[in-house]
Amino acid sequence: MLASRLFTVARAFPKHAALGCLVPRLKHTLPDLCYDFNALEPVISAEIMKLHYTKHHATYVNNLNITEDKMADALKNGDINTTISLQPALKFNGGGHLNHTIFWTNLSPSGGGEPTGDLMTAIRDDFGSFENFKKELSATTIAIQGSGWGWLGFNPVNGMLKVTTCANQDPLEPTTGLVPLLGIDVWEHAYYLQYKNVRPDYVKEIWNVINWENVTERFAKARMEKLQ
Repeated sequence: MLASRLFTVARAFPKHAALGCLVPRLKHTLPDLCYDFNALEPVISAEIMKLHYTKHHATYVNNLNITEDKMADALKNGDINTTISLQPALKFNGGGHLNHTIFWTNLSPSGGGEPTGDLMTAIRDDFGSFENFKKELSATTIAIQGSGWGWLGFNPVNGMLKVTTCANQDPLEPTTGLVPLLGIDVWEHAYYLQYKNVRPDYVKEIWNVINWENVTERFAKARMEKLQ
């Protein structure tokens, strides 16, 4: 049974809405996983995947919905102080939801190896070689102090690829302007049960399940949007 069948969050659909009335927004939900919890073993254990998806990501989703409900009430009541005070929770939980939604698709049981086509060409142009890129993203990600994410992003201004990091659950695009292509989660809940405190081992192994097809699709979409 797919992991997505084990955890669902109901969507809120309004049946009727009078003209001029506020229509209830759709609730954020956990995205479906395209593989079972144990599909990424031995790189990522089934125990970690299940906890990461059904507990940690689910918490971001639930808290994001709660925060947005509170913000909607504050805006309706003209309560600017409360609206401002909710911004950190919106950024943290919204970022957590966005980041993990990308992360699950960046991984695949049939992943690993190297990208091909236009993405590989761009990597060679911007980093010199795939190995240079891999070393830079790995080293940058391992060096994150505390919790955060290592990213390969696309710069829509100059059309180049860039390696960077974001602290905590800060979302890449709203924070840096880079379009996220590939993210590596180095919060301890992503690896500690399996790799303990040896983050470098986790980062080394995760390359074996990177879904280059998904990263390539994101790259192609980002480049297309730049041309529009």
